[in-house]
Amino acid sequence: MKEISEIAKEIGILNDELEFYGRYMAKVNPKILERLKDRKNGKLILVTAMNPTSAGEGKTTTTIALSQGLKYLGKKVMITLREPSLGPNFGVKGGGTGGGKCQVLPSDEINLNFTGDFHAISAAHNLLSALINNHVFHGNELNIDLKELRWKRTIDMNDRSLRNIIVGIGNQGGALAEDSFLITPASEIMAIMGFAENYRQLKEMLGNIIIGYDKDGKQLRAKDLKAQGAMAALLKNVIKPNLVQTTEGVPAFVHIGPFGNIAHGHNSVLADKIALKLADYVVTEAGFGSDLGAQKFIDIVLRRGGYNIDLAVIVITIKAIKHHGGMKKEDKFEYLVKGLENVYYHIENMRRYGVPVVVSLNKFKEDKDEEIQYISKELKARGIEFAVNEGYLKGGEGAVDLANKVLKVLNENKEVKINFTYEPTDKVKDKIEKIAKTVYGASGVEFSKKALSVLKEIDENNLNDFDVCMAKTQYSISDDQNKLGWPKNFTIKVQDIMLSGGVKFAVPLTGEIMTMPGLPKHPISEEVDIDDEGNIHGLL
Repeated sequence: MKEISEIAKEIGILNDELEFYGRYMAKVNPKILERLKDRKNGKLILVTAMNPTSAGEGKTTTTIALSQGLKYLGKKVMITLREPSLGPNFGVKGGGTGGGKCQVLPSDEINLNFTGDFHAISAAHNLLSALINNHVFHGNELNIDLKELRWKRTIDMNDRSLRNIIVGIGNQGGALAEDSFLITPASEIMAIMGFAENYRQLKEMLGNIIIGYDKDGKQLRAKDLKAQGAMAALLKNVIKPNLVQTTEGVPAFVHIGPFGNIAHGHNSVLADKIALKLADYVVTEAGFGSDLGAQKFIDIVLRRGGYNIDLAVIVITIKAIKHHGGMKKEDKFEYLVKGLENVYYHIENMRRYGVPVVVSLNKFKEDKDEEIQYISKELKARGIEFAVNEGYLKGGEGAVDLANKVLKVLNENKEVKINFTYEPTDKVKDKIEKIAKTVYGASGVEFSKKALSVLKEIDENNLNDFDVCMAKTQYSISDDQNKLGWPKNFTIKVQDIMLSGGVKFAVPLTGEIMTMPGLPKHPISEEVDIDDEGNIHGLL
């Protein structure tokens, strides 16, 4: 690795705009945007995917590979990524820093405590929880209805035993109440940090968090407890993007990590905005497939951030294609043919937005040449540029074909005009229906009585300016993970709608969305160790 000051200098960040966390990590002061405000933005490339399997299809590895391929071709490039969560790192998935010769470094630091962002967000979240219970204990002046509390506690660890708990037990326990934990990436504060660009905005958003209701049914917010100042103080450094590097020295912002299915699944707007001023090409990624991550990135992040997208790379794998073709054990070519329907959906979804597309196959050693040739032939017939990405094994050199295809399509499409799914002035109910019908291709939306009561509350409290952030399974275009490929004639069932007042999200809950994952019988944590020199081993 290079010293982080050297990486910063190469991309144009001044030393007094850095706050160092050792030799290889630094935070960047957001005030850098004042110095760079007159610079033209670089090109923004979004890496999205087909509907993934549980192992993921390699978006992060592809993001890093593409950036290194562009650097190999002499381009000035940066990447922006989410921060990994400790829960999945120690559970099934392992680390979130890429793989092989395409990683962000130092990977062990980034996958563990990094610069402390997740810990600070957890602390700010739990401070609000403590203030709520403390207020009730000292007389409950706000008349908080404990049965209508909406603010849970948080921890950045997979722990199924914390999904439903009782707090306040014992003589010194305070107010007895049902409670629960969600994992830190699912915290509304994580989503808020993705959009706050200064401390004034941050305090305003924190103050507007809906904590619950009083016994007369009135909404209560964090500012009613005067909580926003102390919470923002804990988040003082979190707002600053983290600068690291890839295995081949590409500058990388790794900042903020909201869930992709219950939140918007993207790094911070600040990281994107700074990177776009510093580099000619910025490669970023959004959570899961284009039906979730790319939809939210375009309809929420881009619109709020005020910047544009120039191209989308759709990551596919032969394993995922066959899965969507119905393959269970026996491997047949027909599963590949049928499963390509899922890829075609994601291509058409991005085209509907008006975004040019390149499809990238994340190659594995067991992939057969005839299968790759068939995919290439079928995509070429549809006018789609296709590349095989071998960045995992070969680094930037293995992604040169992908980089060249990306540059070719960028040159052919000089300006992208986005076709957004809904208008900000639409009612929340209409926004939900437009996403379900236009993006997923659903025939209709079915609202439960509970969801309809929240829609009524939205109307009564003038909250229709909220963005809709759908909570849906990542494994299917529909809300049923068993509907593979490109399902048709299905109904989206909205069971409830969560209101996140600080970040202004209406979150329709479809299917079972887990906000506190559990660990498997043999978690990755069993393999993690540290040697006498302080080196971490076993963290994937």
